[in-house]
Amino acid sequence: MKLYGFWRSLATYRVRAALALKGVDVQEVSINLLKGAQHGEDYKAINPQGVVPSLQIDAATPPLYQSMAILEYLEETYPEPPLLPKDALGRARVRGLSLIVACDAHPLIVPRIRDYLEKSMHLDEAMRNRWLQHWTLQALQVLETHLAAERATGRFCHGDTPTMADICLSGQVFAADYFNVAITALPTVRRIFDACMALEAFDRSRPLKQPGAPQSLAH
Repeated sequence: MKLYGFWRSLATYRVRAALALKGVDVQEVSINLLKGAQHGEDYKAINPQGVVPSLQIDAATPPLYQSMAILEYLEETYPEPPLLPKDALGRARVRGLSLIVACDAHPLIVPRIRDYLEKSMHLDEAMRNRWLQHWTLQALQVLETHLAAERATGRFCHGDTPTMADICLSGQVFAADYFNVAITALPTVRRIFDACMALEAFDRSRPLKQPGAPQSLAH
């Protein structure tokens, strides 16, 4: 099994964390987004959209794409430990929390959007950073509102074991770090992030712990 991704990619982080939690071994192949490798013909043959991640199950199976679809595949094929609750309402809640990040927020800050803002909209660096910070923080603020108010929240987003929602939340906190967004006013988000990072599977999946990553992020 091969995971095509990049150390900085938050969508790749989501898949990497799920694989680690489920104990699934995978060979990770780096597609350097900063150098435009995702647009090369070799990778476009794997993922015509030219984005990461892609998960190659075996040579005979077309690669899987889109991080949340890959997480659902992993949940169905490697059910332990579960990343979705057993009850329908719980599954809907976890998916809803997850999609606040994966569908509403993260797509607005990915490299192709940043490139468009710069090259087509002609936004300078300060204005582009304001865009990135705004959408990153807004998602975390919404998560904070849900998590602080809803009884289903436990040590993690839903109860006392990690779910897809925790994978997505922790990735969004990394986005806040990328774009210098303070989360001191979001105590529930911070507490859950810290609980995630106390687990070995989450900790070793951190972007900055991947091959090719810098020692620290330059804002």
